[in-house]
Amino acid sequence: MIDTRDNILEVAPETLAGHGLDVAAIRQDFPILEEIENGLKVAYLDNGASSLRPEPVVNSMLEYFHKFNANIHRGVYRWSEEATRRYEGAHRKVARFINAHPREVIFTRNTTEGLNLVAYSWGRTNVHQGDEIVSTVIEHHSNLVPWQILAAEKNAKLRYIPMTSDGQLDITDLDTIINEKTKLVTFSHMSNVLGTISPVEKIVKRAKEVGAVVVLDGAQSAPHMQVDVAALGCDFYAFSGHKMLGPTGIGVLWGRKELLEAMPPFLTGGDMIRDVTLARSTWNDLPWKFEAGTPSIAEGIGLGAAVDYLTNLGMDKIRQHEIELTAYALEQMVEIPDLTIYGPVDAQLRGGIISFNLGEVHPHDLATLLDREGIAVRAGHHCCQPLIELLETTATTRASFYIYNTPEEVDRLVKALYKARTVFHLA
Repeated sequence: MIDTRDNILEVAPETLAGHGLDVAAIRQDFPILEEIENGLKVAYLDNGASSLRPEPVVNSMLEYFHKFNANIHRGVYRWSEEATRRYEGAHRKVARFINAHPREVIFTRNTTEGLNLVAYSWGRTNVHQGDEIVSTVIEHHSNLVPWQILAAEKNAKLRYIPMTSDGQLDITDLDTIINEKTKLVTFSHMSNVLGTISPVEKIVKRAKEVGAVVVLDGAQSAPHMQVDVAALGCDFYAFSGHKMLGPTGIGVLWGRKELLEAMPPFLTGGDMIRDVTLARSTWNDLPWKFEAGTPSIAEGIGLGAAVDYLTNLGMDKIRQHEIELTAYALEQMVEIPDLTIYGPVDAQLRGGIISFNLGEVHPHDLATLLDREGIAVRAGHHCCQPLIELLETTATTRASFYIYNTPEEVDRLVKALYKARTVFHLA
C-alpha cells in the first residue's frame, strides 16, 4: 500500500506531450470518446478490462464483411483466397510484433483459452503425480484455476511465489519454491490489479536451471510494452486482442515450435487435420493443428490491424506515455485523505493500472459515483480473489490508462474522488 510520496516520479502535466505520442491525434481515431453521458465526455479508464477500438481496426473488419466475406482455406474463388491471405497475414503481423515465427502463433478466443490450451494439452501430457507447478499469489483466475484443476487431476502440487508488502513478487526463496520437482512455472507478466511488472528474467532463469517449462500470462503486458518472446526466454505466452485495440473473441497463444509439435490437439474437427480415415486421423501443420473449425476470421483480421496501429505508434512511446501518466496520477492521488492505493510506489515498476479504496466506501458505490461524473472505472475483485484477500479487502476500484488517456482525465478522476469524500461524508 502507498502511504508516502517517496520515490514517485513527479511529472507536470505540460511535460506529458514530450514523449512523442500525439494523444490528440490518436483520439481522433476513437469517435466513441466524443460520446456524451450525463452532459460529459466519458473519461474511459477501464482499459485493463478492455480497450477501445480505433477506426482503422473497425474498418478492416468492415472491409472483410463488405468485400470478401468468405470462409478461409476452403475455396479457390477470389473472396476465399483474399480472406485466407488476410487471416494468415494477421498471424505474420502478430509474429513480428512479439518476435516469433508465424508457425508458432496460434489464434485463440482470448488469453483464457490460450492458458487452458497449455494446461489441457501440454499439462495433461507432461505433468505427473508428485510433480510441482509454481504460480504466484497475484494471478488472475485464468492463470490459476486451470492449474488447480490439472494439479488435482494429476495429484501434483501447487506452490506459490509470495508478495511483498508493496505488491511486488517476493523472490527471496525462489530457489526453494522452484526446485527439482518443478515441472511448470506460470505467472503474469503484469498484474491486472496491482500493475506490478514481474521480474521475468530472474524467475525464468531459475525455472530453466531445473528444466521447468515457463508460461507467461501477457494479457496486461502485450498491449502496453514491447514484448520479445525470444528475449523473455519463456516457452508459452498468451494474450488477448480486445485489450490491445483489437476486437473481442480473438487472442494469441505463442509457443515454442518443438513443444507445440509434440502436444496433442486441444480441439478436433475441421481444418486441424491432415488426413482422416474411419480408422485414424493425422494432424495439420502448425498453427492450424490448434485452430479447429471455422475461426474468427474478421476478428483475426482486426487483430492484425490493431497490431499495425500499435506498431506505427511505437511500443516504447506507448510505455513511456503510460509511465508518465501513471506517475502524474499517483502524485495527486496520494494526497487524497482516506485513499489507499495498492501496488508498487514507483511508476517504473508498474503498468498503467492503479487500484484503490476510499475509506470504507464500497468500490461499487464509488464507481457508480464516478460514472455520474463521466469517469468509467472497474470495481470488484477483478478475477483475483486470492490477491484481494491478501490485500485485506473485499474489492477495489481500478483506474487503468492507455494511449488515448490524458492528464486532464486524471485531473477529472482526482476531482471526482475529492467530491466522493464529501458525498460519502468522509470530509
